[in-house]
Parts: sequence; C-alpha cells; structure tokens
Amino acid sequence: MPAKRRVFLDTSALFAAVYSDTGGARLILKLGEAGALSLWIGPWVLKESENVIRRKSPKSLAYFAILLDGANIQIGPEADDDALSEALSVIDYAPDAQVVAEALMLDVDYLVSFDREHLVGNPGLDKLPFLVGTAGDCLAWCRERW
Repeated sequence: MPAKRRVFLDTSALFAAVYSDTGGARLILKLGEAGALSLWIGPWVLKESENVIRRKSPKSLAYFAILLDGANIQIGPEADDDALSEALSVIDYAPDAQVVAEALMLDVDYLVSFDREHLVGNPGLDKLPFLVGTAGDCLAWCRERW
C-alpha cells in the first residue's frame, strides 16, 4: 500500500472547512478522518486560525477543535531559521512565509490554501519541494494518484 499523501493546511483552508460542510476543504478533512490523507498544520497556523475564528465567529471555536480532532490533524514543529530563510527566498510576505516554513519542516506533498494573493499561483513557489493549490486542486491531484 502506498504511503499516505501528506497535506498541510493553512488558515484559509481551515477557515473554509469550518464554514462550509460541502466544500473541498471539508472533503479534505473527511479524507483525513477516513485515514486516506495525513493532515498537518503548524503551531503558527493553529494560533492564527484560532485568532481568526475567535474574531469572526467565537461560537465556532469548539466546532473547530472537534473538526481538527476528527480529521486526525497533526501539529508539526515550529519553523526553524533554515526553513524560514528558505521560505523567505521564495515569498516576501512574512506571515505566508511562516506558513511555507512550517510546511517545509514537515516534508509535505501539498500545501492547501485559498490565498491567491501570495500563495496559490505564485510562480516563485515552484522551487518548493511540494505543490501549492486550493482544496479543489489538491483533491484533483490526489485523484490522479489514487
């Protein structure tokens, strides 16, 4: 049996999964729950996600925790200086460089984001050892490999 695909979720993907039970981000969480994907976030993404949800919909914090647990999302280590330096070499927006650095620490196959300003479609990210795309892009990529 092939190894599970390792997928890193950024704040925008987590937020989408909380607010849409029919979208691609939620389907990725369901695949994590089923054991078909290995889902990851970093400590910075977790903190940022909690802050966004607390600000926009504080009543959703408990639901957010339930979704993370149910999807078997694992939390990786904080990004080290080398990973952050590598991330900053391909993206100049510091908050998103932090996300990329956390993904680099985990040797993931795919980073899921809805950030079209800095991440999705950024040609500089082609140098990374993983793909970056929306939840729909990631699901299409997974289907090709299954």
